[in-house]
Amino acid sequence: MSGNPDSPVQTQMALSVFKSPVGRNHHGNDTMEGVNLKTTGRRRIFIQTESGCVLGMDLDRNDNAHMVKRRLQIALNVPTEESSLTFGDLILKNDLSAIRNYSPLLLTRNLIHRSSSSPCLSPSGRDIQQRDRSGPIEILGHSSNFTKTKELVKEIAIALKNGIDPIPVHGGLGGAYYFRNINGESVAIVKPTDEEPFAPNNPKGFVGKALGQPGLKRSVRVGETGYREVAAYLLDHNHFANVPPTALVKITHSIFNVNDVSGTRDKNKKKHFSKIASFQQFIAHDYDASDHGTSNFPVSSVHRIGILDIRIFNTDRHAGNLLVRIGGGQFGQVELIPIDHGLCLPENLEDPYFEWIHWPQSSIPFSEDELDYIESLDPFRDSEILKSELPMIREACLRVLILSTVFLKEGARFGLCLAEIGEMMSREFRRGEEEPSELEALCMAARRAVVAEREKIQNQNQNREPFVLSSSSPKREVQVQFQEDGNHGIVFEIDDISPISPFQFGYGRNPLSKLEEEEEEDEEEVVLCASGDVHCVSRLLKKNLSLGEHRSASEQAPGSACFVKLGDMKEEEWGMFLEKFQELLGPAFGQRKSGSVGQRLRQRLGTSCQF
Repeated sequence: MSGNPDSPVQTQMALSVFKSPVGRNHHGNDTMEGVNLKTTGRRRIFIQTESGCVLGMDLDRNDNAHMVKRRLQIALNVPTEESSLTFGDLILKNDLSAIRNYSPLLLTRNLIHRSSSSPCLSPSGRDIQQRDRSGPIEILGHSSNFTKTKELVKEIAIALKNGIDPIPVHGGLGGAYYFRNINGESVAIVKPTDEEPFAPNNPKGFVGKALGQPGLKRSVRVGETGYREVAAYLLDHNHFANVPPTALVKITHSIFNVNDVSGTRDKNKKKHFSKIASFQQFIAHDYDASDHGTSNFPVSSVHRIGILDIRIFNTDRHAGNLLVRIGGGQFGQVELIPIDHGLCLPENLEDPYFEWIHWPQSSIPFSEDELDYIESLDPFRDSEILKSELPMIREACLRVLILSTVFLKEGARFGLCLAEIGEMMSREFRRGEEEPSELEALCMAARRAVVAEREKIQNQNQNREPFVLSSSSPKREVQVQFQEDGNHGIVFEIDDISPISPFQFGYGRNPLSKLEEEEEEDEEEVVLCASGDVHCVSRLLKKNLSLGEHRSASEQAPGSACFVKLGDMKEEEWGMFLEKFQELLGPAFGQRKSGSVGQRLRQRLGTSCQF
């Protein structure tokens, strides 16, 4: 793109001039567009502090993390020994070869006390000598999917130049802003990552955490919901579910909120602040689904949104984030537009929230077109797409994507409908507490199978005799059955938390610890034959934990417990886990399809973040 100063979309550096003993001079007129990055090795990065301040920088091939921190020390007066640079899961010690062009990095302080009332590295501080001289909006990424977003950026940049300012969105818990075109029409909604609920610059009083800490959902960190908004759009292949065009941007304007040390905005001065934010096309609509009877929603619209929600393991799909547009829809007179995907792709399996699970449309079988679409999905290719476009996304989130997509594909092959698959992913609510979902139970069983197989290899027991899914640690018996008479169900046991298993139960406490106090009468075990087949040789014990059956309150897990973690497994172990998981899916789906499970009324816990 041209460096013409009159161009509505500028591509100049966000941090224009650094004159330091450790780096070269940076010139504000340099552009990255048209530069062969493979030849020059130059990359543009954006560095966000814990308090939300965003600075831009060009990297050369030989730059390293220490040099970057030295430049930031000059701009922010932050000693290099007191700061760390992180890129998703990666803490950057020195090598920056993994950093891609337009990547956002997070700068954190190491040796100071973090305070919610006095956020460190405040972007309003006087020690920031270098001011952002880039254009008003820059897209972080080059995907061909961002064509529509680039058009909107140009419209908004022209409007800003002509005095058409954005307006704040008053609803919700986080900061959001409508950006308008030259006619004053809202064309995009922008959500800065540092104004999310609990983030340092939240404009609605919900502060108290630094970027990177657990947020509204324990498995979604503060400051990372914007990545997920973009991920949902990138995964909506062929606009199947109707997700509006979304991109991650670096954007500058005076309307953005920056809290002072007292936690409130300084209204005496209007300064321009740069933010990293999700940028989504605003869709004109008549109302949202909470204001409309669900019986009028097209079956295909509900199915397509449900398919997306399952793939991305959406933990917050409620009627308020389904927009309704009357007339002109491709599925009839009513069109549904899904928005607000910031709480999808959690790092651990949580309880998803699918409001459509109770709608009659979700109980209607998939159409042939929908089945063909599901069959065409490739979770590993999708994972690579996200790695390419959002390289800062965490590996654990990608594993949740793969797991849930595999679950959807196998469920559809077995003839399950949308509601049945969603129910198997959802936890049940029993006597004031929650139980693991059937999906989580399968994951725990797969994990135990992996551990057992590794023990078998280590012990060199190659006699092909059956072996028991157990370990030498004290037993904490858990049995799961997908058929009431117990003749063909799947039963497994889990033991005490041990270093070999990455699955942690709850946060600091095993919610199943009371099970060891129960009687073990008539105890029989499940065996996993050397062939890999699972066989049940036990009837369901009355006092054992089982999905779909009652259990005592003392056996229940605490609210928001984490039963399954995927991110701690090494790559080899993750591959073995997926193999075992897929082996267990057939019997589970078969029993569900036979009608012996799931016919009773399910009491779901489900936690939405709708306010």
